[in-house]
Amino acid sequence: MKLSVYGAAREVTGSCYLLEANKKKTLIDLGMFQGGIKEELKNKDLPFDPKDIDYIVLTHAHLDHCGRIPYAVKKGFRGEVISTKPTPRISELIMNDSAKSFERKAEEAAYLNKIKKSIKNSDLTPLYTKQDVAQALSHFSQSLNYNEVIDLGNDIILEFINAGHIVGAASAKLTVVENGVEKSIVFSGDIGNKNKPIVPNPSSPGRANYVVKETTYGGSIHMPIELAVKELYKTINETVNNNGNVIIPTFAVERAQEILYFLREGIENGELPGDIKVFLDSPMAIDATKIMSEFPDWFNDDTKQLIAKGVDPFIFSNLEMTKSVAASIAINDIKRGAVILAGSGMGDGGRVQHHLKHNLWRPECSVILISFASEGSMSRKLMDGVSPIYIQGHPIDVRAKIVKLSGFSAHADTNGLNTWHRGTGKPDTTFLTHGSEPNMNSFAEILRARGCHVEIPKTNDAYIL
Repeated sequence: MKLSVYGAAREVTGSCYLLEANKKKTLIDLGMFQGGIKEELKNKDLPFDPKDIDYIVLTHAHLDHCGRIPYAVKKGFRGEVISTKPTPRISELIMNDSAKSFERKAEEAAYLNKIKKSIKNSDLTPLYTKQDVAQALSHFSQSLNYNEVIDLGNDIILEFINAGHIVGAASAKLTVVENGVEKSIVFSGDIGNKNKPIVPNPSSPGRANYVVKETTYGGSIHMPIELAVKELYKTINETVNNNGNVIIPTFAVERAQEILYFLREGIENGELPGDIKVFLDSPMAIDATKIMSEFPDWFNDDTKQLIAKGVDPFIFSNLEMTKSVAASIAINDIKRGAVILAGSGMGDGGRVQHHLKHNLWRPECSVILISFASEGSMSRKLMDGVSPIYIQGHPIDVRAKIVKLSGFSAHADTNGLNTWHRGTGKPDTTFLTHGSEPNMNSFAEILRARGCHVEIPKTNDAYIL
């Protein structure tokens, strides 16, 4: 077997690994690079010929794992995409949103080019379009349950194991027989935080010869979810009593639904005011909520029991879903008692910027940060106490209370990652990916202290297994 690392190498986006075995070429994930122009430029360079790829094994539907599949199809990929059953529906939403963004940027570049005549031709062409997404979806040939084993041919077996990250998220375990010798390799995908609503806790992947392991929070310990919920309620109550609003920058898939779950529960239990108004101001999150509701069998037992009792875990009377621009703008007229969930999760775009612009300068308001925030993002700047913040070119003094609640993370912390890894036994080699170098180095020390052999690949590094 040969393993090549083509993304998420000493960084947290662009997940992509190529496994070559028995004359088959299998990509595990083909995610988007994110985090600024320098990172985004890397999306145009595929370090392999898409025509040569037999399979793309997709661990889950987040953009940094699925985002370049339409581009590969555009460049000649004609193989099969294999995932769990919920993943194609969620991927369709994610990839179409990405295509919309690319198309909008190309239109803006074309408009500026008419004025300045200085735009590069490459900027006038979107990386891919919605038509490319539709073509990509036609390659999603097989959708599996957890622990379902399929034969990819040429003595290669694939199994998806529950990763507990978002609905349908999986670790991919491939077992290969070469020259009469059987070897297994597990690609972790993103490992979820434990004791969360909606999705079950991660499952053990079982013993493996090789492990490719994410380390997003390899150097961190999360706040317990129970404490995070208490702090969420406390912040909302204090802000409402101070006649302010609460802004929560929110990722559309899973995080938005989890916060809705806890807000519904808090109102029902009397831990939150019965008259607060909750806004889900994200068309994408609204669509994601509907899609997730199509897959109740993939929820954890507690959420399944709620549904069996006739309770919708995400919808309640205090909630208003605002899809139109006019409805979103109208929220700015509300000066107190509103809890506003809006994208994007890192605060760098979307409707949340407008809500930050109207509330960030108000000391009676609060901003609750619940998502991963990369260096340079709006949310990271707020975490780091930067003021003023520039929104759409305008400086905004930060006077609102900034609250960071790591307990809502969809990623496992150091302890969760270590527990998951122990389930693989003592692999011959563990490759650490999908994390910052400090987090990777921190987690590598933990594994090496247990006697594990660890590699931290750079982009384009290749290994013979």
